[in-house]
Amino acid sequence: MGVWDLLLVGMVILLGLCGVLVPGVPGSWLVWAAVMWWALKDPRPEAWLLLVSATAALFLSQVVRWALPPRRLRESGASRRMGAYAGAGAVLGFFLIPVIGAIPGFMAGIYLEERHRLGRHAEAMAALRTAMRSGGSSVLAEFFTCLLIAAAWVGVVVWG
Repeated sequence: MGVWDLLLVGMVILLGLCGVLVPGVPGSWLVWAAVMWWALKDPRPEAWLLLVSATAALFLSQVVRWALPPRRLRESGASRRMGAYAGAGAVLGFFLIPVIGAIPGFMAGIYLEERHRLGRHAEAMAALRTAMRSGGSSVLAEFFTCLLIAAAWVGVVVWG
């Protein structure tokens, strides 16, 4: 697979990651479709193993999402800026504290945005709890899974 094809797959994965944070956009489907397209173009066994693993991980993520409370983020006051802060915090945490840091990074992003918006620690913590109860946990589960798939894809492309 050529460099331009890999770059295009990476851009679709990045678009899918952003899509997870925006309600109504099928972000996880975009990530899976990009990995599937890459696996169909790259005949190596590692590509197919990643596709199978990504499919299983996304299926498990959907099961977890269905088990969690339904998304009611708009009613809780969640904004696009909150999603951007949460996503940036998760990505930063993912690399600062490898893999598991995405979880506290996600919540730290929400807290920072709410602290900036509301101005006080207690109000920001209450808003963080409300956001996580209102569907933030399901967004986190889906975003974390897509981050894992994206990191695995980068690993296979670079070192595989």
